[in-house]
Amino acid sequence: MKIKVQKIENSDGIYFSKKMLEEAQMNVGDEVQITIQNGRIVVETATQARRRTDLQALLAKMPKDYEPEETDWGKPVGKEVW
Repeated sequence: MKIKVQKIENSDGIYFSKKMLEEAQMNVGDEVQITIQNGRIVVETATQARRRTDLQALLAKMPKDYEPEETDWGKPVGKEVW
């Protein structure tokens, strides 16, 4: 597929079609890693951006005897009201 580099506000860029993003398993808002390899621009999904978090799995890893505790972060700075 051929597309043109276009002006996007004060920059130059390209738009990816929805189909292209689906085929690359990318979504709007995903972090990507962009590199230049042998004169080519390579766009890859960032490893952390592709990882989905399962809350139930995280909670299952918590120790059964876990007790939350209050942490003192020091005196207020600025206009905080406590």
